[in-house]
Amino acid sequence: MRALVIVLLAVNALFFAWSRGWLDTVSGVPADGGREPQRLAAQQHPERIQPLAASAVAALAQRSCLELGPLDGDAALAAAQAALKAAGAEAQVRSSEQPGVWVVATIRLADPDFRARKEATYKQLRIAFEPLDGLPAEQPAFVLSRHEGQAEAAAEIGVLERRGLKGLRVLALKAPQARHSLVVAQADGLLAARLMASKDPALAAGFRACSAAPTASAASSAAG
Repeated sequence: MRALVIVLLAVNALFFAWSRGWLDTVSGVPADGGREPQRLAAQQHPERIQPLAASAVAALAQRSCLELGPLDGDAALAAAQAALKAAGAEAQVRSSEQPGVWVVATIRLADPDFRARKEATYKQLRIAFEPLDGLPAEQPAFVLSRHEGQAEAAAEIGVLERRGLKGLRVLALKAPQARHSLVVAQADGLLAARLMASKDPALAAGFRACSAAPTASAASSAAG
């Protein structure tokens, strides 16, 4: 009987030592059963963890293609890329070169009488003309024609000079400029709603449904 009591006491003592974790390295069986309570203790604000609502789960399953643009110039492109990256969106870039605007214009016509004589001449020759806008330092002057390239404008001056017109020049009204758009090809419903509601000035060009699927030649990887 005494031996049984001693055995029970020894078993209880071993169980107590094991339950306290004192024998983990010896037994190889951790007392906490692998629960790793230290991870639970390391949680920050676990009370904030909420299961997703059914509507949010459904929105995450949705996929749409959104296109932002047009964005005129590389500075606008860079700002929009940064805004999309901050929003957690990956986008592709579509770019095209927009032609400039070159005009055939008269010299400055500061003298009202001289300007009136020029008007009368152009009307007599049935040459359309309009006031020069957009270049204050070159005004007042008349624009006789508009062109996408400097060479075309220069050729037009040659034609007009053969008709006896003098005092003409080529002016760059608008320089050629790259135009871009950004394509978010696989936006889930939550991301799409967030982007559409964004008030970031860099995204002011607005999102719309993609006009066409991006191709390797027309698109390159961007924000990411």
